Amino acid sequence: MAGESEYDYDLFVIGAGSGGVRAARMSSNYGARVAIAEGDRIGGTCVIRGCVPKKFMVYASEYAKAFETAPAYGWTIPEKPTFDLGAFLCSVQEEVSRLSGIYRRNLHNSGVEMMEERAVLEDAHTVRLTKSGKTVTADKILIAVGGRPNEPEIPGADLAMISDDVFHMTEVPKHMTIIGGGFIACEFAQVFRGLGADVCMIYRGDIVLRGFDDDVRTQVTETMKKTGIHLYTHATLDAIEEKDGRLVCTVNGGPTIETDSVLMAIGRHPWTDGLGLEAAGVELDENGAIKVDEYSRTSVDNIWAVGDVTDRLNLTPVAIREGAAFADTVFGDHEIAFNHENVAAAVFTQPPVGVVGLTEHDARQTMEVDIYRTVFRPMKNVLAGDESRTMMKLVVRRSDQVVVGCHIVGPDAPEIIQAVAIAVKAGLTKRQFDQTCAVHPTLAEELVTLREKYVPDEVHSLE
Repeated sequence: MAGESEYDYDLFVIGAGSGGVRAARMSSNYGARVAIAEGDRIGGTCVIRGCVPKKFMVYASEYAKAFETAPAYGWTIPEKPTFDLGAFLCSVQEEVSRLSGIYRRNLHNSGVEMMEERAVLEDAHTVRLTKSGKTVTADKILIAVGGRPNEPEIPGADLAMISDDVFHMTEVPKHMTIIGGGFIACEFAQVFRGLGADVCMIYRGDIVLRGFDDDVRTQVTETMKKTGIHLYTHATLDAIEEKDGRLVCTVNGGPTIETDSVLMAIGRHPWTDGLGLEAAGVELDENGAIKVDEYSRTSVDNIWAVGDVTDRLNLTPVAIREGAAFADTVFGDHEIAFNHENVAAAVFTQPPVGVVGLTEHDARQTMEVDIYRTVFRPMKNVLAGDESRTMMKLVVRRSDQVVVGCHIVGPDAPEIIQAVAIAVKAGLTKRQFDQTCAVHPTLAEELVTLREKYVPDEVHSLE
């Protein structure tokens, strides 16, 4: 419980995204006097311009394939369906506003004071609100401002969109060019392909989703090509210019691509610019992220940071758990450090990806492993003549047969991986997987019926 203080607040939170809101609410419930500042709508990246609206777009784009395969299941589609992006995104923004309102209400009900303007640090205990110019003091400060999309320094970069802009488009472009090969680039490539755009991707690597398991990367890359996405690999964007109402992208110093819209999806960076961290003495790493220890404490004793601004594991549920651990530790009198190992993640490509634990490549760096892998056509696809395939893979530590990684590309992979993550987090063995009775007919049953070890012709890593 917080006692009398020389400061205006016991805790001031900068950033009202998922991590900051959770920390603020819990800290207030523990008895602290808490204020939170947010320069945009309350809810942060996930609710306002990330996970939530993006997932709605994924849902919308999936209908195209459903319409295409419906006749195989006896349905007649009388006319060619049409899609209204502007009307759809208006509905999405209504839902985003509703969720933002819930965040606001929850803060109010927890007794947190909200300040809807950007805040910057003046020193280790003083925060200035940039719109009103007001300064307030706090015993403890939590930074939870998240990240921002990267924007390249190339001629014509201002002609391109970033991911934030997608949710305010009014129509689907006939041709879209996406720069990048990470999860955001891949998700939007298949979203716009599903909505009817001709899509090309410019990517400096050879297969997409760097950092994921090589089999996942290969499966997603091949699937994207089969759906008609034009993938330019080992390619970099040099410039964009406007010509006759269209955009012209110069690639690798020579070839050009004419397009209607360009989306920059080349990663994100911690949003530490102009935050006053230097004045407060908060140290950053070489990538501009705030340095923190296992308890999210920065180089300044009374300042903490959680979420994407620390660039540890940039996932909304992780930010929430980090925020909760902060509140428990600082105001709840029970020290908790969130464990970042074996956190499941999903990529909402089509079909989607679900992963947890070590990739095969990373596992082989420290241990001998057994690999169990299968590639097959899901039951639903067979009747419709859909050649799309599912890939499932278990990475097993040979010495004790503990399952240290699971990687899935296929329908409902994110839903499946949430349950599998419990088993991987618990350190269950391959034998315990084998002893689990299958649910038939499902995709997930493959995870408990894999018996044959997979031995590739050549064990290698794709860079």
